[in-house]
Amino acid sequence: MQSPDDARRIFLPLLDSPAASATAVAVVDGGRGGASFPKVIEPQHRPPPNGVAERESRRINKYVLAGAVLASTNSILLGYDIGVMSGAILYIKENLNITTAQQELLVGSLNVSSIIGALASGKTSDRIGRRYTILIAAATFLIGAIFMSFAPSYLFLIAGRVVAGVGVGFSLLIAPVYVTELSPALTRGLLTSLPEIFINAGILLGYISNYAFSGLSETLNWRLMLGISAIPAVIVAFGISAMPESPQWLVIKGREIEAKQNLIKISESKEEAELRYTEIMRSVSSSTKRIDEESVWKELLLNPSRSVRRILIAAIGVNFFMQASGNDAVVYYSPEVFRKAGIEDNKQLVGVTIIMGIAKVGFVLISAFFLDRFGRRPLLLLGSTGMACSLFGLGLGSKFLEYSDMKPKWAIGLCVVAVCAALSFFCIGLGPITWVYSSEIFPSRLRAQGSSLAVSVNRLVSGLVAMTFLSISRKITFGGMFFCLAGIMAAATAFFYHFLPETKGKSLEEIQTLFDDEELH
Repeated sequence: MQSPDDARRIFLPLLDSPAASATAVAVVDGGRGGASFPKVIEPQHRPPPNGVAERESRRINKYVLAGAVLASTNSILLGYDIGVMSGAILYIKENLNITTAQQELLVGSLNVSSIIGALASGKTSDRIGRRYTILIAAATFLIGAIFMSFAPSYLFLIAGRVVAGVGVGFSLLIAPVYVTELSPALTRGLLTSLPEIFINAGILLGYISNYAFSGLSETLNWRLMLGISAIPAVIVAFGISAMPESPQWLVIKGREIEAKQNLIKISESKEEAELRYTEIMRSVSSSTKRIDEESVWKELLLNPSRSVRRILIAAIGVNFFMQASGNDAVVYYSPEVFRKAGIEDNKQLVGVTIIMGIAKVGFVLISAFFLDRFGRRPLLLLGSTGMACSLFGLGLGSKFLEYSDMKPKWAIGLCVVAVCAALSFFCIGLGPITWVYSSEIFPSRLRAQGSSLAVSVNRLVSGLVAMTFLSISRKITFGGMFFCLAGIMAAATAFFYHFLPETKGKSLEEIQTLFDDEELH
């Protein structure tokens, strides 16, 4: 691997203008004089002190946008599964005559098996690159979707969901990591939140699919609902060749020439590409001479520095609370919740979920577009506080309906509004920010494996909540369950305030220094 000073030799032949060459010498040579690279006067466009982050334009490069969209397309798969299963499970239950325990296992099996993909994704992406790991995610889910669509029995359906879950685990890790490493600092929040936008778009598509196919026979409708999830996987498989590889991964692998070429493609100017390259080289070369899997896990788990320990706490914590909030379980089992509230007809139940889906997509778009303006912390704290209040209100409404024989419309309306509010606040805060935050705070050498550990916690908690939500709710009632979730979100708010520093506008290299500060917030 080359040193940061070698950036001078690599970049200068590519910079055509005298001003660009002057910038390269000033940045790479540090203003030093020399026989072959004399000291030059900096161009008049003097960058602010906050590094590359403040120098970049807010305009989104077309190659970065295309790569981010394609990588995030895999995320539709998880969202579609969450949305479609909320309706498909109604018909699967009738068609296959499964019990409540089997229903929970069917729903939660995808989330638990996704741990395999999340853990394997870090190692795989470090070995073969980010692009081809995205392809593996799409191909694995495609196989699982085919299994589910043609499943002749409950066991085959479980097998299909396990295979699809592995693909989901790959996708949940690699999409935000890839987009984070591709994006400039000022638009990284928006671009890295694309996976969550696509997840919510997938949820809405799942709801629409439920409504569209609900009129078919119960032996066919749920198969079509699950089978068409293969379409996004096919799109990703065909689009992978157009996606640029992560420049950070290329530098780590010693392929500096390719990293340089990709940076020129994904930057707005050659000067910006050179500055980003120099920061990547400085970060990678100062942190490690040789990166291998054993040393990465040792630094993460056995002998972490103070900053790495804080990064781990922040990443695992935000992923834990994302799923401990019960968001996925509420979406999966929303028909059951609304049935308890007094809505009996299956088609009406599915119709209400479409309203939820529209609300989720709308609010996640709002969050994504304001994430780089207001920052991660304010939106995260707003979202978690709003969820705590909404879940508390949902608990009150559910408790009232439990003790009421009349099922008044205002109480049913309160429950519907509270569910939509809780899911909307999730989309403002935890939904998009979890993926943005946990993928951007790890140093380059630890990013893939560290993110895989955090995402594995995410999927484990998601699976546990999904597989126990109905059983616990039957023990303590839905109202009691929502009160518990409200308490968890109150604790999450305190955790976010004390342990998650603001990363808005910081380059990936600058973020690493935040966790060395005495006061994180």
